[in-house]
Amino acid sequence: MVESPPISDVARLVGDPTRANILLALGDGRALPAGELAASAGVTAQTASEHLGAMKKAGLIVCIHQGRHRYYRIASPQVADMLETLMVVASGHARTPCSPVDPALQRARTCYKHLAGRLGVALCDAMRAANQVDIEADTAHITEQGLALLDDLGLDTGRFHKRPYSRVCLVDWSERREHLAGPLGHALHKRLLELGWVRSHLDSRAISVTKVGRKGFQSTFGIDVTSL
Repeated sequence: MVESPPISDVARLVGDPTRANILLALGDGRALPAGELAASAGVTAQTASEHLGAMKKAGLIVCIHQGRHRYYRIASPQVADMLETLMVVASGHARTPCSPVDPALQRARTCYKHLAGRLGVALCDAMRAANQVDIEADTAHITEQGLALLDDLGLDTGRFHKRPYSRVCLVDWSERREHLAGPLGHALHKRLLELGWVRSHLDSRAISVTKVGRKGFQSTFGIDVTSL
């Protein structure tokens, strides 16, 4: 008999509510300590440790050691994509018509080091409309106009001149639309943080757009953040 992939094992791990909450807390790509993850899941430190061990063994998360401290983060973009896809499917099977999702997360959030939510989708749409990216399937080709934009924003564009391609998250779980991911999505999010256009929340994947950011998104991308 041909041995099948351990899909059921992964599904069992992710399907547990406590482990799902831990994974979602790590969904922005940050590395967090076990104590903070236990609090986010509403369980004891011992229970969280057991769940973290199981997910680490399965390759869903990795442990980073810094001195005497240990931090956990999602193991790969593929794991983050799986979580986002599961949320898309789960939202289609909601038991009530009212979404329990924080409106701030729907407006703008991080998805494994890149922007998602209405802001992420609007950014992708704006760059495509300006012929700065050409999207086909799950790939974003960065055009000459796009490279010029990245230069204007002050990004180190050497890698993109050599390989002007990046990845696209095909379905945003709240918007059902694609947004920029991969190296381009990561670089844009990092630069927008450096410019002070967006600000991360300490206790959530939600992000806020600053006053400077509202002006920047409008002048650079033509995005009226107040309408999102």
